[in-house]
Order: sequence, then C-alpha cells, then structure tokens
Amino acid sequence: MSDSGVPQTGLAELQQRLVLLKIGVLVVVSLLTLRLWQLQVRDGPHYLELSQDNRTRSILLHPARGLIYDRNGKLLANNVPSFNLYVELKDVKNREALIEKLVEYLDVDPSELTEKVLTRSSRTRQKLKGGLTLREAALIESHRLELPGVFVQPEFQRNNPQGPYAAHVIGYVGEVSERQMAKDYFEGLHQGSIVGQYGVERQYDQLLRGQAGTKLIEVDALGHEKRTISVNKPQAGHDLYLTIDFDLQQLAEDLLGTEAGAIVALDPKTGETLALASRPSFDPNTLSRGLSSKDWQDIIRDNRHPLTNRAIQGVYPPGSTFKIVMASAALETNGAEMSDTIQCNGRFWFGNRTYRDWKASGHGTVDLQKAITHSCDVYFYKMGHRLGIDTIATYASLFGLGKKTGIDLPSERSGIVPSPTWKQQARGEPWYPGETISVSIGQGFVSVTPLQMAQVIATISNNGVAHQPRLIRGVRRRNTGQIETWPKSQSTSLGLNPVFVDGIQQSLASVVSEGTAQRANSPLVRIAGKTGTSQVVALRPDKEKETPKEFRDHAWFVSYAPFEDPRIAVAVLAEHSGHGGSAAAPLARELIEAFIKKTGHETPTGDQRPMSQYIPNTPDTPGALRG
Repeated sequence: MSDSGVPQTGLAELQQRLVLLKIGVLVVVSLLTLRLWQLQVRDGPHYLELSQDNRTRSILLHPARGLIYDRNGKLLANNVPSFNLYVELKDVKNREALIEKLVEYLDVDPSELTEKVLTRSSRTRQKLKGGLTLREAALIESHRLELPGVFVQPEFQRNNPQGPYAAHVIGYVGEVSERQMAKDYFEGLHQGSIVGQYGVERQYDQLLRGQAGTKLIEVDALGHEKRTISVNKPQAGHDLYLTIDFDLQQLAEDLLGTEAGAIVALDPKTGETLALASRPSFDPNTLSRGLSSKDWQDIIRDNRHPLTNRAIQGVYPPGSTFKIVMASAALETNGAEMSDTIQCNGRFWFGNRTYRDWKASGHGTVDLQKAITHSCDVYFYKMGHRLGIDTIATYASLFGLGKKTGIDLPSERSGIVPSPTWKQQARGEPWYPGETISVSIGQGFVSVTPLQMAQVIATISNNGVAHQPRLIRGVRRRNTGQIETWPKSQSTSLGLNPVFVDGIQQSLASVVSEGTAQRANSPLVRIAGKTGTSQVVALRPDKEKETPKEFRDHAWFVSYAPFEDPRIAVAVLAEHSGHGGSAAAPLARELIEAFIKKTGHETPTGDQRPMSQYIPNTPDTPGALRG
C-alpha cells in the first residue's frame, strides 16, 4: 500500500485509463481534423459549388438568328419577341402536382407535358412551351408560389413575314434534338437551342444561329429569380441575302395555285436561282413555333406531301424535254445532221411492238429542227435506236442529269440516268433494246428534277456553259456590318460544237413561234423552249377522259428569254395537268414577261395578238405522248 492509502495496483490501473483516454481523445481529434480537412480542403470547391447552386442559377440566353433577305433586300425571315416557359427540375419536389397545375394554366397536350417533366433528369432545365400567349404568361407569373422551378423567359421567335411563300427555300427552325446534339455539326449547343431544320435555315445554320450568352441570377428557395448578378450578352447570327427575287417567287407560286408542281427560274449566265417554287406549300411559322405530335403526324401523313420541295426532290420522267439532250447527242456523235430527214407516219415498229407518235397521222418528212419544233416522237425513236443507250446515258450525264446539281439546299435528289450497268445493279436484270426506245423520248426509267431541267435549258441558252445553281448572294457580318459577296458558282463548258448549239437554239425558238408551245409566244420578248408531257400510266384510248387525276400526265415546259441575250431560264412542271404546251407553257410565259418588265430586257417580237387568239395545241392522240 502507498503513503496515500491507494493500493499500488489501483494507481497503475488509473494511469492506464488516463493514457487510454488521452489516446481516445487524440484519435477523435485526429478524425475530426481529417474530416474538416476533407470538407474544407479536398471537397471544399465541390460544396462551395453546391452552395452557390442553391443560391444562384446560370440562365442560357438564346441569340437572335440572322435575318434573311431576297436579292433586292426584301425581308423574308426575322425575329419577334416571344415568351417561353422553362422549368428547373431540381427545384421540383412533386412533379405530378406541378403537371396538374400547369395543365390548368396552359393550352398544352398533357401527355407531352408529362413526358418533359417526368422522364427527364433532375439536373435538366426543360423547355415546357414556346410562344406563350399573354394570358398564359400572366397566369404563370400570378401563380409563381404554386409552381416551384418554373419561370417565364422572354426570347426571340423565328418569324416569316411572307408566310408560306418561299417556305421550301427558307425552311423552318426548331429545338435541337438529342440525336442532333450527338453530331459534330451541333457541338457546343445546349438543350433547347434553336437550329435550322429545313431549307436555307438548315443549310446555313452555323452562320444564322449566332452565339448564346448567359445570365447569372440569385434565386429564392423555390428557384424563382430574385436579382441579376451578371449578364454575358448573346451574339446575333449573321444576315443572309438570297439570289431569290421574291416578286418572281411569289408569282411562280401563285401561278401554280392549288395544283402540285414546281417552277424554277435561273440566271443562265451566273447560276443564280431567281425563283424556286414548289406547291403545295406549308407555313414555316407554324412549324417554327412548335407543333404537337398529332399535328406533326398530320403534316407528314398528308398525301399531297407539302414538306417535299418538288423543285429539287420531286423526280419525274422528263418527257419530250429530254429531246434537247437527244438532239445534242445525235449532232455531237455524227448520229445525225440538222438537214437529215426521216419519214414519220405515226408509227415505229421495233421487234414485236409498235411505238406510236403523239400525232396518229404522223408528221411526214421531218428533219431535226422540225422534229424538235413539232415534237416528233418517231424521229427520236429512230434516233435513240441508232445512238444506243450508252451514248444517250453519256450525254445525259454530261448535261448534269442523274446527279445532284449541288444547289445549296439539303436533301436534293439526283434522279436516274438509266444504262445497262445501272439496271443490272439496281434491278439485277439485263437491259432490253426496247427500253432504249422509251428513254429516247424521256420515258421509261429516266427521271429528273425540275431544277435539273432548268439547268439543261440554261446550259443550252448559254452556248453549252453550265453554272452550278446557287441560292446565296451575300452575307452581312453582324460583328463588322460589312456585306460579303458570295463567290461565284462554278462553271463548266460541256465542249459542245457552237454550230450544233445554234441549230438547237433555233429549233427551240421555232417551238414557241410555230410549234407545240405557241401559247408561250409573247409580244414582249422572244422566248425559246421545249414542251414535254410525261406519262404516269399507260392509258386505253377510250378511257383517258375517265382517268383519275393522280394517273394523268405531267406537263413540262423548259424555256429561256430573251432569245438573243438570255437572262432567265425557266422550267415548269405541273403534276397531272396534261400537256406541256397547254398547261405549262403559259405559266412560263407569264413569269418571263414579269421578269422582262421588271428588268427592262424587252425585245418585241411584233406579235401583238391577244392570248385568246393564240393557236391552241391540237389535242393529243389518246395514249401517245405529246411534246
């Protein structure tokens, strides 16, 4: 026992406990210190960010898209103020309750709202509706306390002042999709960004879309804005000037009216597209402002296909307009001379089949000029048999058929230039000689777009020099205000003999003055051209008048003017409208006259008869093709 009366064993045990207590305290302090280090040093920035995120929000500011003008400065696409509705999903605790409230205040499809609110990540800022009405915006603002995370943001909305006119050229815009955001072209965009989805809006989206900005705001517990901390302003997109002349574009669409078809007008000396009309059309404002799934399905299921740009996406047999290519091939390969004649009695026998001319009694003795002027099928049947399909395909390709023209619009189609190789690859079948006979008058497997045929007639009018069609004339940079003229389009000489080209040009002039296109004859200017009627289905002679419209022939007319110094080349395709001379030629004449009056390139022809006195086309023999 010690002096203090405490046993030695008890003192030692007490000291041991004190040591253990000190060690325990040291361990706890060490753990607390380590935890503080983790919170303050290692994870400090992370928690600071979370803290800041609870207090502040970074709002994306969408830029105003660049404006679009026609060649004369007429406004075709601009931006108007709009209210759009967003939700910060991380601030929403009860999403079902939020949906119920929003359905009360908005004119919106509940299923689409449910998909946007319930299926998206909580870290997502979701656009619920664009283009709120003033009533909807007021209802949302007056019920803010019931709508956590929901806010109205003023933004710009795309607007087309001309409505459906030039819709297939200008196109429309929409929110970038998740599939699009995965592509390099849309790199750096955020969900909800507006991008071009069709037409020029799509083709030149990177020029038009501009750069987004940001706004840092302080929010309350419900995620509603209290004050603005900082703003990084968005940069508007650049402005585009098109080659389109809106007056001609509007007239071309009005000429087509309610009928399906296309009218293309080119400057043959530059390739600039003066008009690119397609009917039926659509209102880009409706599409740019957002559609419900049902409305979108109604549009794409419309059997008139209003979203199809028939000028570059519609493919049709060229009919007798293809005889321009046939004439060039015959002359250039010495297959015929302008003075060579054949006897046309209205029939051409090949194998065990008879191929008829549109004129049952025949044209008598015809040379190449008369064959073009009066669109003699028998002449070209014989010429096609003489040339062979390979030569025909070579010259059709030389004129740019069977491939895209390269116009600056998305989704252009190439059409078909048939050949034995093509048929074997496409159908796994050999080529039959009788198929060459059909191709020689623009029927059978050959197919073209109206833009391609406009380029063919423009090339002939320009003495065999082809220009790539284009739609952009210049761009105004928003950062400098300077207008940059777009580079000229590529030109290619086909290497045609000038003497042969002149012979074809003279023949095309006689088509209008005395041939199948007399309804294109104008007292204002001398027009040259070629009619065409492309058969959709074979008709029995006694049943033609009973044929439903969707099975009737397509009407073609390709032309240029003034004949002496061509300034405009026009292709007209009127679906299921009958004969080119009666249905398509008058439309081209009206468009050309409007251009001539506007630009002052009159070359009076001396023919002052009113249109009512023009000699009408003789009705075609049922079942045959008329030029």
